[in-house]
Amino acid sequence: MIPLSGDIPNSKGEIKEANEMTSISRGTSTLKRGFAHMLKNGVVMDVTTVEQALIAEEAGAVSVMVLDKLPSDVRKAGGVARTASIRIIQEIMDNVTIPVMAKCRIGHVYEANVLAETNVDMIDESEVLTPADEYHHIWKWDYTTPFVNGARSLGEALRRVEEGAAMIRTKGEPGTGNVAEAITHIKKVNDELRSIKSIYDSGDKQDLVKMARELKVSYSLVEETAKIGRLPVVNFAAGGIATPADAAYLMSLGCDGIFVGSGIFKAEDAKERARAVVLATTFWEEPDKVKEAQKMIDERQSILGLDVKDLELKMQERGGTV
Repeated sequence: MIPLSGDIPNSKGEIKEANEMTSISRGTSTLKRGFAHMLKNGVVMDVTTVEQALIAEEAGAVSVMVLDKLPSDVRKAGGVARTASIRIIQEIMDNVTIPVMAKCRIGHVYEANVLAETNVDMIDESEVLTPADEYHHIWKWDYTTPFVNGARSLGEALRRVEEGAAMIRTKGEPGTGNVAEAITHIKKVNDELRSIKSIYDSGDKQDLVKMARELKVSYSLVEETAKIGRLPVVNFAAGGIATPADAAYLMSLGCDGIFVGSGIFKAEDAKERARAVVLATTFWEEPDKVKEAQKMIDERQSILGLDVKDLELKMQERGGTV
């Protein structure tokens, strides 16, 4: 069953079509969140070219995320990072059979409009790109296309769900090859979920109201989230994942799947590493299979990791205050 906590029935993005034989609904929360559920236990890979998208598909990725530059290149290039070329997105859509996602800037309604018109399968309102609005995220209920958003905490995650996000990804620190921040974020979300779950189980509604105020989210959404003891939408891990063991560890912490980008295509063994990360994500409960996946890669060919403490630009902090 797909939880519909925070749902807004008959929102602007929900389209109903009828003829003499049947009626069709598009853009409902059930469909948007259901699409995300179809990706569970899988890997979404950042790609910039048709060649990379084909490698991802062959490796077993459940979807690809199209960018103009991989997060590590965005970090090096500086300047303003925008949505990918529509021509490249369409070329990739024409050449792969798996779902295709693309990123827009935080708060940039018209980049999202263009991506929706391009018929991508999901839009990522992403901190990897330069935010267009420092104070407001996109009101995602206005779109028929489902959205994914990043979050570092339960409050951030629920605020994005309340805005209409059909999927959450814990942010990590993209383009670093350092999984530490992704681990920190999912553990924080888990701790906060356990906290509100214990309050709910104790029957203390007054304390739950207090938590809703602290999280800056409606009481009804907090109550339903506390009741089920997890986010009401699918939650993938992202940021700094570079090895099969990284992916398996995050799955063991309760993530539903993995986003990986620079860790694959900035390594020298991209094809083998892509397959290995997919295997480790799928079979994360079987250490012997994760070991075999880890044997498929050579650490000497991995992306050179960055110490997050030394970074001038922390992408995870963009769009996190609202």
